[in-house]
Amino acid sequence: MWEERAERARRDIAALATSGMNLADLYPAALAVVQRTVPFEQGCWAGVDPHTLVMTSITNWKPWPVREDEYVEYSARFAETEYAGNEPNTFAQLLQRPRPIARMSDAPHREVVRSVRINDLLKPQGLEHELRAAFRVDDACWGVGSIFRDAGRDFTDREVEFLAAVTATLAAATRIAVRAGHPTGAAAAGPVIVIAGPRGELRAATPAAVSWLAGVEDALPGRFSMVLYSLVSQASAAVSGTARARMRDAGNNWVVLQASRLITGDDPGQMVVTVEPATTHDLATLLLAAYGVTAREQEVCLEVLSGNATADIARHLFISPHTVHDHLKSLFEKVGVGSRGELVARLVA
Repeated sequence: MWEERAERARRDIAALATSGMNLADLYPAALAVVQRTVPFEQGCWAGVDPHTLVMTSITNWKPWPVREDEYVEYSARFAETEYAGNEPNTFAQLLQRPRPIARMSDAPHREVVRSVRINDLLKPQGLEHELRAAFRVDDACWGVGSIFRDAGRDFTDREVEFLAAVTATLAAATRIAVRAGHPTGAAAAGPVIVIAGPRGELRAATPAAVSWLAGVEDALPGRFSMVLYSLVSQASAAVSGTARARMRDAGNNWVVLQASRLITGDDPGQMVVTVEPATTHDLATLLLAAYGVTAREQEVCLEVLSGNATADIARHLFISPHTVHDHLKSLFEKVGVGSRGELVARLVA
């Protein structure tokens, strides 16, 4: 029975993905599919940049039961626990496991009683049971998510197995959604630069940044704030003091966000966050991963994007021209194009 439910859920989620939904529409619908079999009171799923795990979109199953004036603090603390804290079952930890899913009650008791996420963020909202998963396919993570229950019954082993059975489909659906959509508005004019505090709070911004932020906020309220908290928290925890992520802006243009720690005497925790149009390389590597190409196919494609001929590609990659043609044929099939020109247009247009 549970296997049949999982198979039906996989079919339903796959159908949602192939309908051309973007991520903002896909995740609420997919959460509803899961909710039919695994009831929960609250849910929170996010798309992530597969190379950095920075959350670039947030979907909540019902608004969080916190006051509006508390939401900023709540979101900032959540980002800290995920990227800079010492929490059980972080998404990065889940990705190190054969099965990227975990129930909080299975974590060691000593970790649970010290968990800021559980004790300070969830329990005050009446939520005590958590089941979270990373959406991984082809060794890449495209999304992450948690569902929560109140102080009643915990998630059962069967329910854990059900969610585990659909995570790869959720990952595949997410990367299809990443490929969907075309720019609908102009890119930002002028440098988009933000100064953020150590927890991601905005402190200063360029005029272009103010305009860009207003557009993102109008399109998806609260989206950029959570991205900013995640990016700054990851940069704070990184030895390099930097973090980056790719996301779509209000005009559906791909942009790259980068946070870097400022070296200042009065406030060493400040971050400068820049938003720039995605380069051809940034965009191509993301979309090629979303199409499920191999590492070697990606190398061949990047050579094509550089305008190199077959003989030059073969020489650069130390393979035969025949092998180059084989990789190109596979690339065309996966991306759904019939020529080099169509391939370039699909990836960088």
